[in-house]
Amino acid sequence: MNSPLEGLRVLDLSRILAGPSCAQTLGDLGADVIKIERPDKGDDTRGWGPPFLKDRDGNDTLESAYFMSTNRNKRSLTIDISSQDGLEIINDLIDKSDVLIENFKVGDLKRRGLDWDTVHARNPNIVYCSITGFGQSGPYATRPGYDFVVQGMGGLMSITGETEGMPMKVGVPISDIMAGMYATVSILAALRERDQTGSGRHIDISLLDCQVGWLYNQASNYLIGGTEPQRLGNAHPNIVPYETFATADGHINLAVGNDNQFERLCQAIERPDLVDISRSATNTQRLVNRNAILIEIRSEFTKRSSSKWLADLQTAGIPCGPINTLAQVFDDPHIQARGIVQEVEHSAAPDVKAKIMRTPIRMEGHELDVRLPPPMLGEHTNEILSEMLEYEPTKIAKLRENGAI
Repeated sequence: MNSPLEGLRVLDLSRILAGPSCAQTLGDLGADVIKIERPDKGDDTRGWGPPFLKDRDGNDTLESAYFMSTNRNKRSLTIDISSQDGLEIINDLIDKSDVLIENFKVGDLKRRGLDWDTVHARNPNIVYCSITGFGQSGPYATRPGYDFVVQGMGGLMSITGETEGMPMKVGVPISDIMAGMYATVSILAALRERDQTGSGRHIDISLLDCQVGWLYNQASNYLIGGTEPQRLGNAHPNIVPYETFATADGHINLAVGNDNQFERLCQAIERPDLVDISRSATNTQRLVNRNAILIEIRSEFTKRSSSKWLADLQTAGIPCGPINTLAQVFDDPHIQARGIVQEVEHSAAPDVKAKIMRTPIRMEGHELDVRLPPPMLGEHTNEILSEMLEYEPTKIAKLRENGAI
């Protein structure tokens, strides 16, 4: 069966993570994603290493692990968009594309005649998605936006970390990733509307908007309750007990989501006395008496090993889990059974199999595999110009000679 987005063409003018991750998801779903990169240098993340993909002899190639994480299922075309010839190629691609994704600073593309109004006039059907740090309007619109800065500005770091510790960022660039997710959803919605109206839309995605938007329960706690949320380490602001517990030989995560589970927990740790109708029978009571209850529970968890606790709690039907390293994650039989990692051939190291993450999307009737490994810089330039734009070999050679590609 064809992929869900087969036949859709995406022109990816973005770099780093938020835009490329959006384009990657569309590529995972079957779209033909053409990644536009600067000649010689390419996407900034190509240099964000080590680690780099290694060849059979253990030598580094030019493909960084970071770049490979967000550019599968794409073709790479190098174009110097500061040149007139380069702009003409981009415009030819616009004529044949359904989606354009860009993350230039506000106003940069207008100077090149590649802004929304100009592109829309040229191709009214195109969906044009702009991803910036702070959006197309507002007092911060012209500022450069980076994930780390936005995690702080958007409130995430104020609620992440130990109670008495420093504000802490998340271990992955989650502001970028979530902006890419919101952009993907928005593009699919705009394509659905285009199918009905025949006209594309301009989508304005801001990292800061997205960061604040997915604060969810913490934002609502503040807006409704009026109290500034505090850092609680691994504890939950609205549920007790719901956090990490030290065991005799390590740590485990415990997620008691309702009162029945708490009662079963007290039986499992052989402390039925902790189910006190006056102070702990309900979650609301446990929130009020959080510290006193947790002191009792913590002392019990130190009496058994992590593996013993996990077995006992799972038998009792209490949500819990280990705190795995990445090595343990990828050795997990469930992760392996779900096929999260795929081994593919890569032109940078043809004698070895590169391990590439697959999309986590599972859709009945579709095998959403890694069709194309992350591309080498400009790997598909000749292919795209000759097959898609039908440029003659002499024209391509001239473009290469003058540095336009």
